Amino acid sequence: MAIHKIKIFTGRSSRYLAEKIVEKYGTELGNSEVLEFSDGEFQPSFNETIRGCTVFIVQSTFPPSDNLMELLMMIDAARRASAHQVIAVMPYFGWARQDRKDRPRVPITAKLVANMLTAAGADRIITIDIHADQIQGFFDVQMDTLYASWVFVSYIKSLGLDNLSIAAPDMGAAKRAALYAKKLQTPIIISHKERAKANVVGSMTAIGDVEGRNIIIVDDMIDTGGTICMAADMLMARGAKSVRAAITHPLLSGNAYERINASALSEVIVTDTIPLNPAKDLSKFTVITVADMLADVIERVHNYKEISSLYSR
Repeated sequence: MAIHKIKIFTGRSSRYLAEKIVEKYGTELGNSEVLEFSDGEFQPSFNETIRGCTVFIVQSTFPPSDNLMELLMMIDAARRASAHQVIAVMPYFGWARQDRKDRPRVPITAKLVANMLTAAGADRIITIDIHADQIQGFFDVQMDTLYASWVFVSYIKSLGLDNLSIAAPDMGAAKRAALYAKKLQTPIIISHKERAKANVVGSMTAIGDVEGRNIIIVDDMIDTGGTICMAADMLMARGAKSVRAAITHPLLSGNAYERINASALSEVIVTDTIPLNPAKDLSKFTVITVADMLADVIERVHNYKEISSLYSR
C-alpha cells in the first residue's frame, strides 16, 4: 500500500476525460489553473499543496503544441513544489509518427518529446496505443503502454456480427490487426496502399477473403481519414457486407469528418483520448471511454500493483 497521498490534476485539453477518471477513481480533481498573458504565453499553477504527494497529470498532446508545453510546465511546477513523484498520463502521445529519420535532415521528434518529458521531471509515463512501440526505448524512466483493444474487443463482440473479419488499413497496422483477430478468433485482411505523398494515398488493394464479410478496420489513429475511407470503399466494392472502423485516437484534421460521412463506413468506433468536434456530424461515431481503464491503472501504479495481466497485449 502506498504511503504517499495521491493527487490527480489535468491540463486544459483533457479536463473532460480527467473528470471521468477521478469520478471512477472515487476522488476529486486537483485544483489548478492557467494564467494567460496577452502575448500568448501562459503559466499553469497548482492551487493546493502537493508536497510529498504522488501527482498524476492527465493531458493528451494532440495539436496545438500548447498542449505539450502545458504538460511540460505542469510537470516542472510539480517537481518544484516538492511532489514525491510526478506521473504523466498521456492518453494520446503526440509526435509519435516522427520516431525515425525516414529522409535526410529531419528530426526524430518522438525522441525529442521523450527528452523534454524527462528533463521536465516526469518519473513515469502512461499512454495508450502509442504509434510506434520502439518509442518506449526513448525513455530512461518507466513507460506503461496500454492497449485500447481491452475496451474495443468487448464492444465489437456486443455487435454480434456474423462472418466477422479484422482488417489492417496498411501494412504498418498488420501486427495490430493480427492481435485483434486473435482475440476475436477471426480471419484477417491486409490492405496494401501506395502513397502519392504524405497524407495522400495513390492506390490500394486487399489481401484476404472480403466477399460477404462484416469487416472492422483497426488502427491507432485517424488523421485526415483518407486511408480508412479509401480502404472502406475498396472493401465494399470487393463485396464486403459492411465495413466499420475501430480507431483509438480520433485526430480528424481537415475535412476528415465530411470524408468519413461520405464514405462506405457504417460506423467509426473511437475512444475519448481526443475529444470529437461537437460542431460536426457525429452520426457515424461511437465513443468508448478509456476513463475506467486509466482509473484502474492509476490505482494500481499508486499502490505498487502489477498491471501487465490486465492491460498487456
